[in-house]
Amino acid sequence: MHRSARWGLGAVGAGAALIVGLDLAALGEMNPLRRTISEHGLGEQGWIFGLGVALLAVGSAAIGLSLARRRLAGVVGTVALMAWSAGLLVTACFPKHDWSVGPSLSGSIHRAGSVIAFLSLPLAVLIIARPWRAERHRASLAAFAFGIVAVLWVLGMGAVVMVGARSGLAWWQVMPLGLVERCLAAIEVIALAALGVWAARKPVGLVEETESGLT
Repeated sequence: MHRSARWGLGAVGAGAALIVGLDLAALGEMNPLRRTISEHGLGEQGWIFGLGVALLAVGSAAIGLSLARRRLAGVVGTVALMAWSAGLLVTACFPKHDWSVGPSLSGSIHRAGSVIAFLSLPLAVLIIARPWRAERHRASLAAFAFGIVAVLWVLGMGAVVMVGARSGLAWWQVMPLGLVERCLAAIEVIALAALGVWAARKPVGLVEETESGLT
């Protein structure tokens, strides 16, 4: 059962590496402090961005499947983790839109997918890796800690947006959106990877059974 978590970790790592590679390759052309990650999907290398996000989504689903099979996730935690995966797939299939030229259905769907993804993962992590459960592991505690950081980060973003709105500023004008999004993405991927490590470890029962067979 933990094999799917290992495959999931590999897919998540490959997807994250592709997106980071796109960021590094575009440093001279795109300001990472202001431009969001999704803008990679608009260029000639958009297929690489789509592939990277798809790998993240599939890897996340594999980790969620492993956690569910080991009865570590629960129904709500599994649904929240799958909502993160679905949100990622939506952002990959529907490209980011330039709102300065008017509204767009595709852009609205992309935005909805992004919001669902970024909000669902912290919820999933906090539910699945809660430290007061019977079965704990250092990786699950690390996941919970990064889940808390993600929630605080999102709340901080919301507070800044509210302060900006009172000053008559649009939400994308009150913060370096690219930097803020990248930090949140990094925090959430680290939390996801910690869940994957927790799911991929060899079950205690299997270890004891193996040792009994050797004696």
